Amino acid sequence: MTIQSKQPSDSRSAVPPVERPSAEAHVIRTDAEAIAVAEKLAAEFARDASKRDRERIWPKEELDAFSQSGLWSVNVPKAYGGPDLSYVTLSKVITIISAADPSLGQIPQNHLGVVAAIRTVSDEAQKKLLFAEVLSGTRFGNAFSEFGSKRAADFETKFVDAGDHVVVNGQKFYSSGALLAHLVPIVALDDEGRAWYAIADRGAPGLTVIDDWSSFGQKTTLSGTVLLDNVKVPKTHLVPGYKGYDRPTADGAIFQIIQAAVDLGIAKAAINETIDFVRTKSRAWIDSGVDHAWQDPYTIQAVGDLRLRANAAEAVLDKAGLAVDRAVAEPNEKTVAEAQIAVAESKILTTEIAINATNKLFELAGTRSTLAEHNLDRHWRNARTHTLHDPVRWKYAILGNYYLNDVNPPFHAWS
Repeated sequence: MTIQSKQPSDSRSAVPPVERPSAEAHVIRTDAEAIAVAEKLAAEFARDASKRDRERIWPKEELDAFSQSGLWSVNVPKAYGGPDLSYVTLSKVITIISAADPSLGQIPQNHLGVVAAIRTVSDEAQKKLLFAEVLSGTRFGNAFSEFGSKRAADFETKFVDAGDHVVVNGQKFYSSGALLAHLVPIVALDDEGRAWYAIADRGAPGLTVIDDWSSFGQKTTLSGTVLLDNVKVPKTHLVPGYKGYDRPTADGAIFQIIQAAVDLGIAKAAINETIDFVRTKSRAWIDSGVDHAWQDPYTIQAVGDLRLRANAAEAVLDKAGLAVDRAVAEPNEKTVAEAQIAVAESKILTTEIAINATNKLFELAGTRSTLAEHNLDRHWRNARTHTLHDPVRWKYAILGNYYLNDVNPPFHAWS
């Protein structure tokens, strides 16, 4: 039942589709190469990240460089020409990019999740077709969540069979990446209530993306409202996503681990900003008896605590990546539950360090750090916005039930 419908404030803000890349994307072959490419891109992305946030400038050139780099195909299986890298590496890549610009770090989250889902649920012909698209540099956006439904997993968008294609109708929101995507996977229900990914061309007639994302954080994730008015999707691009959740698979844990990596990146950026500001701009406190802010024993202790907790979160995120690798290689009730639990633990720790580090930035750096010229509040705004994706208070309950009562986590894309 719909309790509220979100109406776009201005239909004139509909955004036209972008052209496909003219050149084939690079294909990364090793974990070390992926990390090196991510670090090189991150150095470039960080340069104007504050300006993009301040002025809400779309990262179009940066996104093109990102998706052409090969980092958007790192989880394509080797059998289809991909590198099939570890989810430890994938998480590190997202962390590195997110430390430079967390909006850019978030944009490929659903793309990578859909790539994983195709591996899990598609037949051979569909895998060959869609993985070839990904390897060539095609970007998936997303049209998953709906604004007014009762719960996140309650979908009202539906499709009907029309021979060699289906016709989709509905309305979506929180559609990260959709504005500048090449293809838009739409979560839509069939007549049995099963959820599929109907992967539509971004320029398909009836598919309209509205630039109306107005959050105070994660401003340039290229999100907004997606309107679906009799959108035709060929059955070659109709992926049975529901099959990833009718038996144990790593699909949900994969969507989640990428979210955790974004939050760790935000935390790392905030800690680095804190250290830089304290060492170069902050003044020593009047009662400290020291000449420089970086000599303050309480500041020293606080920075040590932040680094410790960030390192712990990163270690647990690595552990979660290994657990996801095992669940992908051998999906069963045990390995999938272990992956879900490890990812839930990492989600808790990365959420908490992201919020804590972005708060401490101002406490330790002092009043001067709040000046608009520094735009350091973007770190807190990004952390506060992104960590709302799914509540960690429920992660604690999942962990407790698992360890105390041997109850496996619920099985869906948020777990």
